[in-house]
Amino acid sequence: MTKKAILLVNLGTPHKPTVRHVGNYLFQFLNDSRVIDIPWLFRKLLVNLIIIPFRVTKSTKLYQLLWSDEGSPLLFHLVSLVAKLQLKVADKYTIIGAMRYGQPSLKDALQRLKNESFDEIIILPLYPQYASSTTGSVHEFVLTEMRNWEKIPNLKLISQFYSHPAFVQAFANQIKTYNPESYDMIVFSYHGLPISQVQKSHPEVDCTKCNCESYLPTHGSYCYKATCYETTRLLVEKLNIPAEKYVISFQSRLSNKWLTPFTDKLLLEQISVGNKKLLVVAPAFVTDCLETVVEIDNTFQQEFLQAGGERLTMVESLNDKNEWVDAIVDILS
Repeated sequence: MTKKAILLVNLGTPHKPTVRHVGNYLFQFLNDSRVIDIPWLFRKLLVNLIIIPFRVTKSTKLYQLLWSDEGSPLLFHLVSLVAKLQLKVADKYTIIGAMRYGQPSLKDALQRLKNESFDEIIILPLYPQYASSTTGSVHEFVLTEMRNWEKIPNLKLISQFYSHPAFVQAFANQIKTYNPESYDMIVFSYHGLPISQVQKSHPEVDCTKCNCESYLPTHGSYCYKATCYETTRLLVEKLNIPAEKYVISFQSRLSNKWLTPFTDKLLLEQISVGNKKLLVVAPAFVTDCLETVVEIDNTFQQEFLQAGGERLTMVESLNDKNEWVDAIVDILS
């Protein structure tokens, strides 16, 4: 009988919301050459002498806001998702969950797959849209680890699933539960990326002059910006949301040379045009995390209300919902 495994991979989380554990997590995350894609020496100096020492205390406080009695949502939702998916596929597949950074480690998960000698392995990074710094990093790590395996099984790497009908339907249904028609505007907020990284996905076309905000160009099939806009078009079409009722933005920037418009600024601008009730959707995340729970639902919400806004609601992500479990089965089939 053919032994098959599915490996779900998410970004990662510190083991505990303490300075030591957050520092260890940031060290592993930010030293990834696909996350900060500058020459090795400059990256080491920048990350280890500047970014981590100056940001670790602030980041720890943010993780403390994220933590619940169950721990980190990225971890406990992954554990639950793996368990539910295992029940769904019964004995057809072995389901394993891992984090690209932190625990449970991707390296340990791959070692288990090697030890148990599976014949077929499917790798599903839990990022709807491809980016070199997320999905690309997972794929590179997997292929690097496997290159010395004596037996390399049939391997399927899933690069993105933002346009899969099951994902679109699951996220649209989640948005629908919030009665989007009762808000002045719907904001689709995606994690930002440096413009330089976006440009590398199609060096032949200037990303600042691309028309991907209106349609998905042929060169944009693996362009993060293009697929974010396409994700929104698919969702609003499913929900029958008119063009004048939604906007798209990008959050979590580290500099002004990242994708625009910036979510924090856009939210405040909405107040000035009379949109004081906003529904915020984050379709780049299938699991609630620091960017949704703390950045949107805490920091951005407080800033919006203090500036005169009346209501800002974040749509909860898919997490471990049964419809998301069903959608994963469809994506993998």
